Amino acid sequence: MTTPLSFRQSVDHMVQHAMSVLDLDPGLRDVIRTCNSVIQVRFPVKLHGKIHTFKGWRATHSTHRLPVKGGIRYAPYADQDEVEALAALMSYKCALVDVPFGGSKGALQIDPSQYDRDDMELITRRFATELIRKGFMNPATNVPAPDMGTGQREMAWMAGTYKHLFPDDINHQACVTGKPVHHGGIRGRVEATGRGVQYALQEFFRHPGDVAGAGLGGGLEGKRVVIQGLGNVGYHAAKFLSEEDGVKVIAVIEREGVLLNPDGIPIQHLRDHMVEHKTIRSFPDADFEEDGRKALELECDILIPAAMEGQIDEQNCDRIQAKMIVEAANGPVSFGADQKLQARGMVILPDVYVNAGGVTVSYFEWIRNISHIRFGRMQRRHDEQRASQYATLLQEITGARLSEDRRNSVIRGADEIDLVRSGLDDTMRLAYQEMRNTLLGSEQIHDLRTAAYVIAIGKIARSYHDVGIY
Repeated sequence: MTTPLSFRQSVDHMVQHAMSVLDLDPGLRDVIRTCNSVIQVRFPVKLHGKIHTFKGWRATHSTHRLPVKGGIRYAPYADQDEVEALAALMSYKCALVDVPFGGSKGALQIDPSQYDRDDMELITRRFATELIRKGFMNPATNVPAPDMGTGQREMAWMAGTYKHLFPDDINHQACVTGKPVHHGGIRGRVEATGRGVQYALQEFFRHPGDVAGAGLGGGLEGKRVVIQGLGNVGYHAAKFLSEEDGVKVIAVIEREGVLLNPDGIPIQHLRDHMVEHKTIRSFPDADFEEDGRKALELECDILIPAAMEGQIDEQNCDRIQAKMIVEAANGPVSFGADQKLQARGMVILPDVYVNAGGVTVSYFEWIRNISHIRFGRMQRRHDEQRASQYATLLQEITGARLSEDRRNSVIRGADEIDLVRSGLDDTMRLAYQEMRNTLLGSEQIHDLRTAAYVIAIGKIARSYHDVGIY
């Protein structure tokens, strides 16, 4: 029996498959594929009179652009193999969507549910200190962000630790992204990855030929969606798609099982229930079944795995009945499963594209911190004045009069959240169009994943050539 590929091996196989399309020197291929550096740290923390030892990692995959960028996850199953794979994905992700960062990733082997808030602060600040002192956290070279098990709280602690060690660095807020807004964060970052999933699907459905190729028809409204994982990414993706685009989320898969409702699950109601009761079992508006992973095989229009890597593998891929897969998680489809699904003609929107919303808005936050100015601050009122003049001119020419509400909506200038969403939407649109054009323009490329990697690898290769590294 063939041994299943690890997550890192699976990513590496996908990269090599794309590289076979490109005419690259073998040495340059190795430079691009190889993880530049990885550090493992072990550190003690005294909690409630006892000393506990923790283990963590930070990997830098590529420094063709600086700073390198990538989240830090807290999970009991974290290991170096996973961190290196995620760092590689970040390099390709940033290159694909034209975010000028290299790829990095970090992890701490810990179960956050086993510690209280004060314990987590001590552990996080100690971990940050280790990364900072060893050169793996700095606004100019290596910028962490939230990931599974971390959020705004942990980023605020890390930023505070960096400021304590380097009080004279005026760019200290840029040492991490995903911070609370009142501590240098940016509006729209929390939901950015889920919003990016929505924008990716919206762009896909703007191309009728692509929609027909997936065996779908019409627009997003009414499409039946199965989503795995209602964490930050899955929750926001499901919420926006159901509330704003009219999809029906017929199943939500979580660790303890799956909720089913063919008429659609009210996502916000479910989220509130999960926060209050810490379980999905007693949710009144859907039927509960324990075999959650089996629900990946439900017949539906769109399957959105938004949880862990390797959820669709060679063991279950032949039973997948969705018409298309949208990879909101990192690596949810293994290399072997991907090959089988592609052979079936399955349309897969790849993770390297779909979940790039987080790093895109992190880029906006980093720019905001480096420039020390809120987006829209200088031009918003000017734009409103110009729009007011146009509205007045329109009224004079036509003799009609706009209502106060209509006039206010017309002249309102864009604030920061409007600009963030606009920039994210533009990024997701252009990236999909580039993938689509690459796919249609090559006889050697047969799927969007290969197209995405070909684009990303080509951009990284040009960076090495341009700066004379290779």
